Amino acid sequence: MQNKEEYFNYFYGWWKNIDKSILFIVLSLFFLGLFFSLVSTSLIASDKLQTNSYYFFIKHFIFVIIGLCCLFSFSILNHKQLYNLSKILFFIFFLLLILIPFFGVEVKGSKRWIDILFLPRIQPIELLKPFLIIVISLALTLGEHRNKYLSYILSLFVIFPVILFLVMQPDIGQSILILLTWLILIFISGINLFIFFSFFFILVGSTSYLIFFIPKFEYIKSRIFSFLDPSSGNSYQSEKASEAIIGGGFFGKGVGEGTLNNRIPEAHTDYIVSVISEEFGIMIVIAIILIFIFFAFQVVKKISIEKENKIKLILMGLISLLILQTFVHVGVNIRILPTTGMTLPFLSYGGSSIISNSILAGIILNLTRRKV
Repeated sequence: MQNKEEYFNYFYGWWKNIDKSILFIVLSLFFLGLFFSLVSTSLIASDKLQTNSYYFFIKHFIFVIIGLCCLFSFSILNHKQLYNLSKILFFIFFLLLILIPFFGVEVKGSKRWIDILFLPRIQPIELLKPFLIIVISLALTLGEHRNKYLSYILSLFVIFPVILFLVMQPDIGQSILILLTWLILIFISGINLFIFFSFFFILVGSTSYLIFFIPKFEYIKSRIFSFLDPSSGNSYQSEKASEAIIGGGFFGKGVGEGTLNNRIPEAHTDYIVSVISEEFGIMIVIAIILIFIFFAFQVVKKISIEKENKIKLILMGLISLLILQTFVHVGVNIRILPTTGMTLPFLSYGGSSIISNSILAGIILNLTRRKV
């Protein structure tokens, strides 16, 4: 009886101190993802898989349930447990990232996934990202009372091998996303502007060299040129996505009336914004973007009153990662950015992405809890 009372008090304490506005936003995004998965992917399953028309929705629902368990688990830990667990999981998923070139599953010319025993196919970088932000933030605050420049070098040693193995896959999109988040973190940590811009131009130069002079990244150069010159005939997916958005208008064609899912492979992951816009209208897409902006606002508001630099950096890194990925996904769909294959957080179909975003949200909820 006493144990039951202790558990009740423990969970009540969690509920009492959690930021309910952030929790509501996250749950709303998950619900929207499930709804759009139900109404927009059932035709794919019935037409392409000749099976249960709810195949994708059921898988999406299972991943969301797993994700919510991860969210709760990470949000309820104390800070010491969170940091220690994050370090352990960082090394585990980094090890999986190292194994990708040797045991990875190749899809469309890229090795980004791996099969682990009884686990479904996972994308290690997705699961690594939240813990990478924590490890970088811990590295940056390690020398804040000693040699701050040593902290920048240490954070560079953390991120460099991750980027190296991403480039080997190749996955330039995720590499740029992580590098931009790292630049944001070192910028807000108070780095000298000369050193910051030196890092920035070195990264821009290195990325440009890889894309334009290394044959392995020819496909990225092709995407950039097709983005700059749509008449080249290599931008079929982007064109169809744009047509879907235009065709949907302000209020959409109606549930199940969209055709983009049948014209573009993986539309429910890489082009989910176009799928939503075609069936439900651009007004719904604008509302979704506003939800993400409000999410960022709520987190930044918490950062402004936080006193511990470590927590400030982690929260800023996580919300920057989330907003940058959202911007890239939307930018690709409306053709202001070249195709990257980036999912829309919480809404796109994909197990690794859903679980990764759940962990990220759980960490944010943990670090924004009211202190007792």
